[in-house]
Amino acid sequence: MAGTLKRLAGPAFLASSAANIYTPAASTIYTVIRHIHIANVTAGAVTFSLYVGATGGSAAGTQLFEAHSIPARSEFDYYCVLRMASTDFLTGLASAATSLVITVEGEQGVV
Repeated sequence: MAGTLKRLAGPAFLASSAANIYTPAASTIYTVIRHIHIANVTAGAVTFSLYVGATGGSAAGTQLFEAHSIPARSEFDYYCVLRMASTDFLTGLASAATSLVITVEGEQGVV
């Protein structure tokens, strides 16, 4: 299964309180996030924050992005190589619910 490309999450709305976006697979699987796409589907600017860490987490020091603003009807793309262990969750929130749609893509392999 090494290098299996997948859509890991979404498309789905970001909630207005911290929630899991990507939940890790089994302990025998690791994930590499390659692309995070966020679309603002509203007529106003909206901010988002993303974190890597505990389930439902939004702890200081675990931010990938903090209150990053996306203009009205715009998109944000983040290309990366972010290795996620079986204990790492990608969590996040938006300043307004049902405003930002997130999609996460990557690949998974066997530990």
